[in-house]
Amino acid sequence: MDRIELFRIFTRVVESASFTRAADRLGLPRSSVSVAVQTLETRLGTRLLHRTTRKVAPTQDGAAFYERCLRLIQDVEEAENLFRSGTTGPAGRLRVDLPSRIGRLIVAPALPDFLARYPGIDIDLGMTDRAVHLIEESIDCALRVGPLEDSSLIARPFGTLRLINAASPDYLARYGTPRTPADLAGHFAVNYASPSSGRVEDWEWIEGGAARTVSVAGRVSVNSAEGSIACCLAGLGLIQIPAFDVSDHLREGRLKEVMPDHTAAPMPMALLYPHRQHLSRRLQVFADWLEGLMRGVIAA
Repeated sequence: MDRIELFRIFTRVVESASFTRAADRLGLPRSSVSVAVQTLETRLGTRLLHRTTRKVAPTQDGAAFYERCLRLIQDVEEAENLFRSGTTGPAGRLRVDLPSRIGRLIVAPALPDFLARYPGIDIDLGMTDRAVHLIEESIDCALRVGPLEDSSLIARPFGTLRLINAASPDYLARYGTPRTPADLAGHFAVNYASPSSGRVEDWEWIEGGAARTVSVAGRVSVNSAEGSIACCLAGLGLIQIPAFDVSDHLREGRLKEVMPDHTAAPMPMALLYPHRQHLSRRLQVFADWLEGLMRGVIAA
């Protein structure tokens, strides 16, 4: 087993926090993974991992070595792919995770342009509204909308998405059109429950430069933008949603904007990736392309 392969195994163990999970993801016997790490520790003359019955974590030396391994692996992969498909451009596979609506409505339709521009790059495209763990799930980058939790991940801001309030014509015919947040007491909302925490989010608007919230009654709650829009179209209540998500429905009259002077603050949007230094060329060009694509949505 060559040194680069040892490095790959070690980094996967660190990312998985488990010899067994790393072995499953690499398609190797657990014993081979354990021997590979032991071989590295013997060569380096230092302990790289703390091992317990429940979890594996890098030592201080192991953490430093992990960062160095990542850079070396990226260098080797780019060198190996230099002449792939007759191109000297960036090459290799990228694992990308996107919010489901952005992935389906915006990125997937535009992806043929990116792949034609960079024939050496292949994309594994995940579309989910849950919070993925980039390192444990070996994801190169993830686009996220909304406030970010504190973490060691690097965030590249892409701007903000404008939010609107919307309802179906059928719902408004039955319950009337709310004009101000005070009117919400007589209405229903399609409540949104966070996929990660399950917490139902309050109705929000900006007043006097400050965020205000109120709980709105609702007979149905959902945990995805797709579900929120579908229930709103069915006349089940009011929703707060990024404007791009429902632009077609608004244009064709299936939904109506309400309370345009009482909207929530725009939602920040950022691309997350694990490491600031030595980004692979394929990740750099994808991040630049995606930022340009999303800024077009913001400007629309």
